[in-house]
Amino acid sequence: MDNNHFFTLRKKITLLGAITTPYGAYFKGAISFLNTVFEQYDFVTSGEIYNADITELRKRNKNLYTGILPENYAGSYADPAFSVKSYGDDFGKLFSFLSAELHSLITYAHEKRPDQMVIRLELFMKIFEAFDSAEKVERKTPVYEDIVKILRDYVTENLEFAALEKMVNQFTTKNDFANRIIMESDLTDLRYLYYFGEYITENELEVAAHLNSLPVEKIKLMADTFTEGYRIGFEVMGKDIKKKKTVSIHYGLGFERVIRQAVDNFAVMGLNSIFSRMTPSVLDGRSIIRTGYTGAYANKQYDFDHKDDNALILDQNLADFRLSVMEKAFLKIKTEVNDFAGPARLEVFGEVPPTPAYKNEAIRPSSEQQKLMVEYMKKAGDITNRFIPREEISYTIMALPTPEIGSRFAEIFDETIALNTLDYHLYRKVQQAIIDTLDQAEYVQITGCGANKTNLIVAMNELADPARQTNFENCVADVNIPVGEVFTSPKLKGTNGTLHVTRVFLDNLEYQDLIIEVKDGMVTDYDCANFAAKEENQKFIKENVLFHHDSLPVSEFAIGTNTTAYMVGKKYDIADRFPILIAEKTGPHFAFGDTCYAKSEDVAVFNPDGKEIVARDNEITLMRKTDKSKAYFNCHTDITIPYDELGEIIVKTKSGAEVPIFSGGQFVLPGCEELNKW
Repeated sequence: MDNNHFFTLRKKITLLGAITTPYGAYFKGAISFLNTVFEQYDFVTSGEIYNADITELRKRNKNLYTGILPENYAGSYADPAFSVKSYGDDFGKLFSFLSAELHSLITYAHEKRPDQMVIRLELFMKIFEAFDSAEKVERKTPVYEDIVKILRDYVTENLEFAALEKMVNQFTTKNDFANRIIMESDLTDLRYLYYFGEYITENELEVAAHLNSLPVEKIKLMADTFTEGYRIGFEVMGKDIKKKKTVSIHYGLGFERVIRQAVDNFAVMGLNSIFSRMTPSVLDGRSIIRTGYTGAYANKQYDFDHKDDNALILDQNLADFRLSVMEKAFLKIKTEVNDFAGPARLEVFGEVPPTPAYKNEAIRPSSEQQKLMVEYMKKAGDITNRFIPREEISYTIMALPTPEIGSRFAEIFDETIALNTLDYHLYRKVQQAIIDTLDQAEYVQITGCGANKTNLIVAMNELADPARQTNFENCVADVNIPVGEVFTSPKLKGTNGTLHVTRVFLDNLEYQDLIIEVKDGMVTDYDCANFAAKEENQKFIKENVLFHHDSLPVSEFAIGTNTTAYMVGKKYDIADRFPILIAEKTGPHFAFGDTCYAKSEDVAVFNPDGKEIVARDNEITLMRKTDKSKAYFNCHTDITIPYDELGEIIVKTKSGAEVPIFSGGQFVLPGCEELNKW
């Protein structure tokens, strides 16, 4: 796209006159924001960004995000409550939608992408002109449906371009914007963090400063643990990593020193590293869960309010069109996609996840749209798996804390490194003792203690050849770091009861007194205590745990064995800050959605003792052989019962014998003594 078009459009917006109707307040604020973005674009393209001191960079960064920061949000049109109060349900939601869409301009200003900026500026101009024309010519408000059509046209006209752009960024090394910052910057000069265009807080700055204070050996230990887990994942699953050429790295800004070493490690394996981010645009699909490289959340309430903005224009035609452009994009980069080995994710944890307000003014999908979204996710998952078969890729995940964890951050950081590098040989031996007992089970009973009301019967699959087969995977430190769990895909029929946790954080959202009822392995009812009304609680759970499905199966039953992680949580009072990656190792956990082997069930998997893990299917996934559309849900949410809420885990055999694994606050199974050294 000709840069002249960008500058012409920019000048036109800068010179726009006022709208004197009440809607003028919105446009005045939007134009002011756009001018701030334009000025930042000049600051970046001129190279001034590299000469400015960190004080100026910090000020500019905050100015770009100031409208959505918590202290300003209640008076911002990005807040659907304020916007609807100002302009009514229809136009209020529309202006809130547009405010969020324009925020994606920030990242493109830093990437020096006038082509991406133009399509969003054109959207703004069309809506401005519709209101301006109505005022000056017809002296009335424009027809709401006409404005919605402008938004729908914006999506349909740009979706093919956006889908290909997204695929190129996710699966190829063509966009080297972040790679150059990571690999070429002086990481001791913290100004580099502001070059990404993400929101930066003291948190990211302190992480980078802390890493700069660590010796090379410790940085290498973290990076080696991360990348070696990735390599071992291929080895354990019998996949050939040498057939692949690229790996995508996902991480939180501030950890560049570890990431740079990881890039070098992957290069030794023959893998080039990909860095991409999910732009906050409806064209890419908004979500409260961000992927790629990420800065700080400027305001999680803002992200929660806008996670379903697509519902403003979603219908069957748009869903079908999204699927078609997705498939076309995959076809255009089919060769590069075939080279893709999978993601490597370095998660961060530390902040206290907020409980967002559930606003009726926010755009939310109707019941019909929820069904449409479920169907879309299934079909999108099928397309993705066709081009990137699960049986050919792997992944790894590791987590490290940020300074928000508290005043003892440096200690906790070192403790977490120790957690991530525990002796996997020891855990493999202990976990094998647990697996040998679990393989005798007809079912396992899990009960809570104290205020925890859990009482679950989990049915086990029958082993045809116990000498060569097992139901449980002995999970040590490969793809899921740190060590510490055994897991299976339970039999659905006969899996019944109540799962309860008094407090849990899932995907950065807090749930108080979460209760899920299960009958024959399927969710039948659910509730929590987040809101006064049960209807609001159930809506919250259905959207963010069930992902709009009416029900989900119990797809995983696991026993976490990492009592060291549990005690770290207790010692520093940070258990509620642990990501699920660590939390799931600190007690039994259950997943709802797809199994851990989803879409690769036919790949044989073996434990270190040579036994094949045969419980890779359940009654739902087996439907892939007759009707694949009913076999998968494209979601997987783990919920852990912490040890201090756990009463008993008892194996009940076919002969009627009862063998306790955990009781009275400790592991009681012989061979598990090491786990009680708390």
